Amino acid sequence: MGASVLIGGQEHARPLTSGMKLMLVVAGILVFLVGIQLFVLTEHTARYFAWTVNPPLTAAALGGAYWASAVMEILASRQRTWTRARIAVPAVLTFTALTLVTTVLHLDRFHLGEKFAVATQVATWGWIAVYAVVPVVMSILLVLQRRAAGVEVPRRNSLPRWLRAVLGLHAVVMLSLGLSLFVDPEATLVLWPWMLTPLTARAIGAWLLGLGLAAAHAAGANDWGRVAVATHSYGLLGVLELVALMRYPDTVDWGRPAAWVFVLFLLSFLLVGVYGWIMATRTAHRSTVSSTEAG
Repeated sequence: MGASVLIGGQEHARPLTSGMKLMLVVAGILVFLVGIQLFVLTEHTARYFAWTVNPPLTAAALGGAYWASAVMEILASRQRTWTRARIAVPAVLTFTALTLVTTVLHLDRFHLGEKFAVATQVATWGWIAVYAVVPVVMSILLVLQRRAAGVEVPRRNSLPRWLRAVLGLHAVVMLSLGLSLFVDPEATLVLWPWMLTPLTARAIGAWLLGLGLAAAHAAGANDWGRVAVATHSYGLLGVLELVALMRYPDTVDWGRPAAWVFVLFLLSFLLVGVYGWIMATRTAHRSTVSSTEAG
């Protein structure tokens, strides 16, 4: 851990290092671009993506997760202290590492070889390069970040108990389902409301594990300042996934309870995200006013 720094007789908060800040910006831009490939060019993944994603609902659902993540990463990169940005890093690191594993396990499904257009092959090699490099670089930057001088910003505004309970429930469900889809996709496909392949099951499982870790992190952090950058993504994730369902409603097996449980969870993401954004904004405003008055 980093050493304390005294400024004006007071310990200085550990800053977000320039390396981690840049990593978050780059990661945010990259996942935004992938979101375009999946959420906008949903039915053209055979040409514009690293592998062909079917059915299109799966592509749209993955694209929504990428876009929601982009918001969190960009917002995290704008924070001055590590304490306020940290929630984004373990989730991103977990997701990228697991996506690399997924890519290696299913490399035969990727658009490699002369039978694919040059542009398609370039997109595929770009995907492989990103997921081979990002987990390694981010791990190194995380070590350097933890060694940076400074202390943790103290908790000032706790989350309501009911919200921590909801976040804990989200974490348990996402981590459990994500682990099942990732480790044994063929045995757990029945838990998903539409048809997945082993590749797309692991891709979704990687997202669920990353998001579940973020939810657990938020519940444990128990401070609006520490979770603020994630609240926008939480609500946006709910919106984008609901939009994906509305675009391709016929893909979902609405006769299965899993479909309606899925919708309820998305609605809860939306509500928690909106509530969290409002409360985080209010507490930040109050803190600013208090600091100004104290000054």
